[in-house]
Amino acid sequence: MNTYAICLQEIDRTKRMAAGGKGANLGELSSIKGILVPDGFCVTTEAYKKITENDQQLNSLLDQLTRLKPDERKNISEISAKIRMAIERTPISTDIAEEIAGTLTKFGEKAAFAVRSSATAEDLPTASFAGQQDTYLNIIGKEAILKHISKCWASLFTERAVIYRLQNGFDHRKVLLSVVVQKMIFPQAAGILFTADPVTSNRKVLSIDASFGLGEALVSGLVNADIYKVCEGKVIDKKISAKKLAIYAAKDGGTKEQEIEPLQQNRQALTDEQILQLECIGRKIEEHFDHPQDIEWCLADDTFYIVQSRPITTLFPIPEANDRENHVYISVGHQQMMTDPMKPLGMSLWQLTTARPMFKAAGRLFVDVTTNLSSASGREMLLEVIGQHDPLISDALMTIIERGDFIKLLPEDKKVQNPFKAQIEYEPAIVPDLIKNSQTSINELKNNIQTRSGADLFDFILEDIQQTRKILFDPRSFGVIITGMNASAWINEKMKEWLGEKNAADTLSQSVPHNITAEMGLALLDVADVIRPYSRVIDYLQQAKDNNFFDGLAKLDGGQETLDAIYAYLNKYGMRCVGEIDVTKTRWSEKPATLVPMILSNIKNFEPGAGKRKFEQGLEEALKKEQELLRRLAPLPDGEQKAKETKRMIDLIRNFSGYREYPKYAIISRYFVYKQALLKEAEHLVQAGVIHENEDIFYLTFEELREVVRTNKLDYPIISKRKDEYKLFEKLTPPRVITSDGEIIVGKYKREYLPAEAIVGLPVSSGVIEGRARVILNMEDADLDDGDILVTAFTDPSWTPLFVSVKGLVTEVGGLMTHGAVIAREYGLPAVVGVENATRLIKDGQWIRVNGTDGYVEVLKDR
Repeated sequence: MNTYAICLQEIDRTKRMAAGGKGANLGELSSIKGILVPDGFCVTTEAYKKITENDQQLNSLLDQLTRLKPDERKNISEISAKIRMAIERTPISTDIAEEIAGTLTKFGEKAAFAVRSSATAEDLPTASFAGQQDTYLNIIGKEAILKHISKCWASLFTERAVIYRLQNGFDHRKVLLSVVVQKMIFPQAAGILFTADPVTSNRKVLSIDASFGLGEALVSGLVNADIYKVCEGKVIDKKISAKKLAIYAAKDGGTKEQEIEPLQQNRQALTDEQILQLECIGRKIEEHFDHPQDIEWCLADDTFYIVQSRPITTLFPIPEANDRENHVYISVGHQQMMTDPMKPLGMSLWQLTTARPMFKAAGRLFVDVTTNLSSASGREMLLEVIGQHDPLISDALMTIIERGDFIKLLPEDKKVQNPFKAQIEYEPAIVPDLIKNSQTSINELKNNIQTRSGADLFDFILEDIQQTRKILFDPRSFGVIITGMNASAWINEKMKEWLGEKNAADTLSQSVPHNITAEMGLALLDVADVIRPYSRVIDYLQQAKDNNFFDGLAKLDGGQETLDAIYAYLNKYGMRCVGEIDVTKTRWSEKPATLVPMILSNIKNFEPGAGKRKFEQGLEEALKKEQELLRRLAPLPDGEQKAKETKRMIDLIRNFSGYREYPKYAIISRYFVYKQALLKEAEHLVQAGVIHENEDIFYLTFEELREVVRTNKLDYPIISKRKDEYKLFEKLTPPRVITSDGEIIVGKYKREYLPAEAIVGLPVSSGVIEGRARVILNMEDADLDDGDILVTAFTDPSWTPLFVSVKGLVTEVGGLMTHGAVIAREYGLPAVVGVENATRLIKDGQWIRVNGTDGYVEVLKDR
């Protein structure tokens, strides 16, 4: 077998390291019956290695390049240009040139070729590298081909390719380049075929872009292509563009632009018959590779040729299902304020805890709501419940219902019980009793788990999860939450109807008792009060970078007081963290340094006693609002009765709505106890050499870990595989709603009469505030001044300590009853949530206005 030039027919997908991604895929394609691939060969990576590996200047430049970061554009541009020049100037050795020349003789002396780069790290399921290296068309003659092979090698170091590798963690030295040399096709039309709709991700809809001449005009953006959508043998949509230009092969080599005659510009590039023929080709290729494909094709003499096929890397996976029925899935993460991927241990524990089955996709969980959508009462109930959490999910589901082509309405068996009807009577003692019972149960868990280990520990945890479920789904607990929510809705509806006042319940919800999350934010202000008098402690904390900062504190004046205050805080709230429903996430108790920036911010922004004052101020405003409403209701017709009903609803809000935050606190408290016990088992596994580090257990499900502990055996590569998968999952954005066809349905806000440039969201906490936008994606990076407005992707309870420092809140994810909204109302912060792409549309430092009453944000001026 030749070392430097291999014919495509001798290559398959196992030859990636020799032929690169493009070459391996082309070789594989040429083996599929009925798929025509232009004949050609690959100049292997061995040739590239021989040219580059012993070049000292090149190695020195590569050393410099490896040390750079993706944002160092100027340095990347300079060094990569030197590398390209060095490669192009290096002569191709005689043995390589002769082998290439010998292979070229098979095609005839005057044959024209496409010379295309094929890197080993391209066309992967996780990274396409599409367009990162160069392609040269209609190259004629041995000398020209050798020259353009060198150009392809050099194009491994285009600025765009270097930055892409840096961003995706690929080692420059480990990425090699093959060059595909293929007989040139002179097409009448060419384009791209996606076997899944790139707009909606629907796997049943195939999308074709087509233009006249070579596909380079389309790829380079010179022309608008025709776009055809095809589904199961039917052309379901066409967009015919005016195609004024085409690129064709020039007579003496290379390509040229050519204007298309006016009468031809609006003609379909492909006939309907050809579109359907291309659909069949696309589905055959997709079936062979078992993954949706991005395919480059060309049409010459009424024959389709395939010149590339690569996996589509941007599709969000479809949640697992074991049948061929239609399913509609909604995101759990958007309801739990946790759209990041979960690791297997965290995901499996959450699945064991929750009430209904959940389905996995890309490290996220989804609930199948098909059954709900199949009945009239089920639809009504689902839309009402989900509308409280996330109106964009609700609107997306309405889109599916109104379309009527995916979920059919079945005959009603029995009316679905709406959980929002689970009202309970007002009992002032019920909330303290529920909290006391839960806390007693948590303390018992902490004591009882101490003696458990091995298989017994796993049995114990499974049994305790059942206890957790009983507490979580206690009818009284659920009734308190629903009753509080319904009381808020009643107040808002009736006060708007009777008094013309919007969102009156927001003010009435301030400083309610028993809100564990709101108390957590105010308690950190108390910690700041303890530390504030000690300047040396403050200076010390400003240098605290890791969790060892505790070690030096005790030696300082005020150090012991500081330690006592922080430890007391962690004892009550240390199980919390960002993304806390995933037990594998690092808790504040495990990384106390996370709290330091927030403590310092509180010292900077507040006077002593701020926590108590904030609570009392909110309480005063709530009581004042209550008195105002009752006074205004009294003179109305039936005013005495209206005031009496309103007073009862206000009492329900004041006594019940704070409990909304407690059940999750209880779950997370139990999870932390489980985690500490499981990490002890991990230590034994590390000592036995079964795993490499404690955190490896996070990449096993609960049941898998149970089996590993029982047997002391593990096929370790599964850990490495799942770590790589997790890195891929982090790059994907989960949809709110996805179907079993892979179609992503996007909801919209349907509101009028808003300012022209308004960024629309959901109003969840009344008021209008202006201030500096602080766009913060990582809580640990927060550096807030009093009066800032927090703009972020999502907030869960762990973000609450930041709420005391800001005057308003804007998030991309959220609903009326999600944690950020509840705490915003509790603290009296105007808030708008569910703002699509807020962290991109609003720039850090811009002056913005947040209208939490009507639900929109305005950018008033740039930084």
